Amino acid sequence: MALIAVMACTSASCNKNKPSTGEVSTTKAQPVGPDFNADSAFAFCQAQCDFGPRTMNSDAHEKCAAWIANAFRQYGCTVDLQKATLRGFDATPLQSTNIIASIHSERPYHVMLCAHWDSRPWADNDPDSTNWRKPVMAANDGASGVAVMLEIARLLQNDTTLKVGVDFVCFDAEDWGVPQWMRISSEDSWALGAQYWANNYQKPSTYTTLYGILLDMVGGQQAQFYQERMSMDFAPSVVDKVWKAARDAGYSDYFPFKLGGQITDDHVPVNQKAGIPTIDIIPYYPNCLESTFGPTWHTVVDDMAHLDKNTLKAVGQTLIQVLFTEE
Repeated sequence: MALIAVMACTSASCNKNKPSTGEVSTTKAQPVGPDFNADSAFAFCQAQCDFGPRTMNSDAHEKCAAWIANAFRQYGCTVDLQKATLRGFDATPLQSTNIIASIHSERPYHVMLCAHWDSRPWADNDPDSTNWRKPVMAANDGASGVAVMLEIARLLQNDTTLKVGVDFVCFDAEDWGVPQWMRISSEDSWALGAQYWANNYQKPSTYTTLYGILLDMVGGQQAQFYQERMSMDFAPSVVDKVWKAARDAGYSDYFPFKLGGQITDDHVPVNQKAGIPTIDIIPYYPNCLESTFGPTWHTVVDDMAHLDKNTLKAVGQTLIQVLFTEE
């Protein structure tokens, strides 16, 4: 999953990048836009997990790709499949498919939502070392972000009030990063699908992409989404926009105005190569012994039993607030 590098925030570095949103007015605005249905999003998670782990080059991976593409088409999106053979850190050829869906494409300004959809092939952070070479079901670390996007697409299919187009990008081959047991670090081994997408990105001539929002592990139990430090470096105004939207939608408890870790994730190549200011909504568990990404990260218990509909609702309704306040 997107977790190539995580660094704890020291007091000195936190002071250097203190969020500008810390002292904003607490006046609560009325939520706008349609009601995000967490039950529907949860069902979209289940549908993906029903295929089994969506590891690269597997039958489950191919079947789930077709299902995701067809689901977006069902909700009125145009869909493009960006296929490529990518090479893993171990030289494994990876048959990758980035799924790119768009709704209201004719509008001059777009917002991009994105998430990875593949599963980690190794549960290398599991507390039981006998599980390290087992695949991860990836209910949260993969399926949850796609599920939130699908529910938003479902809500937008008949809407006539939204003023922007929305592009949904499902990145593949995000989680083929070097396993922990190899005890080496290679940030380039992660986010391969996003790297490929960004390296081949051509700026559209008919519309402008205002910004992007990456969704990573957005359905976990007891999750909170701190402001990720690379997002603050790349796109602080987008961070500000999203966290204010969470407050206005009534979900500030899930989106505290606090700095979290620094993550090398799919948003990095999107910023650096494609030039689209993009942030990462990713959980931060500062007191979790297993991982600051939470106790299920890269373990065999990243499954449906450990998802929380309330978290899906908080993230989904925040994104609805963002989209429907965009002029």
